[in-house]
Amino acid sequence: MQLFFFDESANISKEYTNGEITVVWKPTTCIHSEKFWRGLPGAFKPKNKSWIQVEGASSEELIAQIYKCPSGALSWYRNDDGKAAVETSQDVKIEVFPNGPVRVHGDVEITHSNGSVEKRAKITALCRCGHSANKPYCDGTHKKIEWRE
Repeated sequence: MQLFFFDESANISKEYTNGEITVVWKPTTCIHSEKFWRGLPGAFKPKNKSWIQVEGASSEELIAQIYKCPSGALSWYRNDDGKAAVETSQDVKIEVFPNGPVRVHGDVEITHSNGSVEKRAKITALCRCGHSANKPYCDGTHKKIEWRE
């Protein structure tokens, strides 16, 4: 089952549930990492219109793969617990990927050029190539244009 709602920052989120857990996907945060979706091909099928197919894996497999999401675009919650807060850490870790984004792990507050403030939790992927259509966030364009640092 797929549900749609708007989050606090007006970005569309999509939810997919198998009855036990709900997978939440934020498309504007997603960097469309091939390495990620290949990790659980029964549940993540990028060529399909509804690319997340929760019936294609167990809840435990889905949860384990979601924790590997490189952009933080995917999260989950148990349906019997309601929408639980995303687990976050006080530590901030920054990774610079060769020919790719800068990935920030932890809670961050981003002040945009227009003055709006956005809070992000878990993982944030920032654009380094300058060609993202979703700046300051990475949208995977660096791969399409074969950007090199």
